[in-house]
Amino acid sequence: MAAGSAVVRPAAGDPDAADVAPLSAVDELRARAHRAIPGGCHTYAKGDDQYPRNAPAFIARGHGCRVWDTEGREFIEYGMGLRAVTLGHAYAPVVDAAVRQMQLGANFNRPSPIEVECAEALLGVVPRADMVKFAKDGSTVVSAALKLARAHTDRVRVAICGDHPFFSYDDWFMVTTGIPGGIPANVSRETLSFRYNDLAGAAQLFADHPGEIACVMLEPARTEEPADDFLHKLRDLAHRHGALFILDETITGFRWAIGGGQEAFGVTPDLAAFGKALGNGFAVSALTGRREIMELGGLHHSRERVFLLSTTHGAETHSLAAAAKVIEIYRSEDVIGTLYRQGERLARGIRQAVAHLQLENHFTLAGRPCALLYGTRDAAGAPSQPFRTLFLQELIRRGVLAPSFMISYSHDDAAIDQTIESVAGALEIYRRGLDDGIDRYLVGPSVKPVYRRFN
Repeated sequence: MAAGSAVVRPAAGDPDAADVAPLSAVDELRARAHRAIPGGCHTYAKGDDQYPRNAPAFIARGHGCRVWDTEGREFIEYGMGLRAVTLGHAYAPVVDAAVRQMQLGANFNRPSPIEVECAEALLGVVPRADMVKFAKDGSTVVSAALKLARAHTDRVRVAICGDHPFFSYDDWFMVTTGIPGGIPANVSRETLSFRYNDLAGAAQLFADHPGEIACVMLEPARTEEPADDFLHKLRDLAHRHGALFILDETITGFRWAIGGGQEAFGVTPDLAAFGKALGNGFAVSALTGRREIMELGGLHHSRERVFLLSTTHGAETHSLAAAAKVIEIYRSEDVIGTLYRQGERLARGIRQAVAHLQLENHFTLAGRPCALLYGTRDAAGAPSQPFRTLFLQELIRRGVLAPSFMISYSHDDAAIDQTIESVAGALEIYRRGLDDGIDRYLVGPSVKPVYRRFN
């Protein structure tokens, strides 16, 4: 059965009913999911259209760097909860801290001490941040950063890095993805775009829109490192024109370094957004920044008030307890060093397999060892979703689930070595697909881009 396809059963007593094969348990669950949930899941990156036909349809449980699907199949996993899990699935110290706090109550009508404790812990590891406000996901705090920038500067436009794929599910960013459904047309005028490491391009935006840009926003890095002090010079450019400099550390935080890219590159933003690894899978995100800007959402200033991040579950106690424990573990153990060492071991093994099969022009690795992304290209050297599908398919056959290679603290040498062996086997089929034609090896439809206007 094709991923996500609907199943229509004959009514009871229908003479054709006997000719319809019963659904498997997993296909029945998939059909139920698509009846109840648009897309069959709650995050587009987890959808059926993002994985080959043999992929696990549902994950039942995880432990460390391994997951098990509802059919009992075991996989070494590298997506790690869309990069949110850096210590490992069901990491006992974090789970225990959350459970202890949960037993005292999850949410109250007044602040809980854990809010202060977690805030102070985070500010202790984020360089030169003065204040923090918690929420549940990265989109929320990134949009809150934009709101503060607009209030602080009395401007509307935002300049974002067009090389970075996601900032928020809110209209101001989604209007740039080519999916206009439900977004007012005039919103498109608010968001401008520049290229990473292109300081001249960013400067041209300020020249073209004098006095209109509230902030520049980007990830500190993704697959490309800042060249010639790009981040520092971009910050200075923004400040010269009266705009704020905002870093989206949702991915880089607690992965590039404990304090994210700003720590790794020695640059201080006006505001920064954290999430994902902060809670090791628990729902928590954070907006951090300079006091004079953050306090606009507080009570101790004389300027016009900003209604900032007033969310029912933003201070959910067990998520903050989990985040506080994550910070404690990062400060006492060599988590970051392990992510880099194991990522380097994995990258070295993959590149050896690529070279052995002469696939350098068809399969690429990019990014820091702690967060490796791979690229797939067809026989003509063009980026290829079908070959991505084939590679995923063959990894899954060999017990590895890897939409990317996001290392966790739980990926030990045995897991890395098994992954390298699986990648080598998958790349052998990739090589055959290039030589013989992909249709001989690909089972089922190709995966599709998340950003597309029509299905």
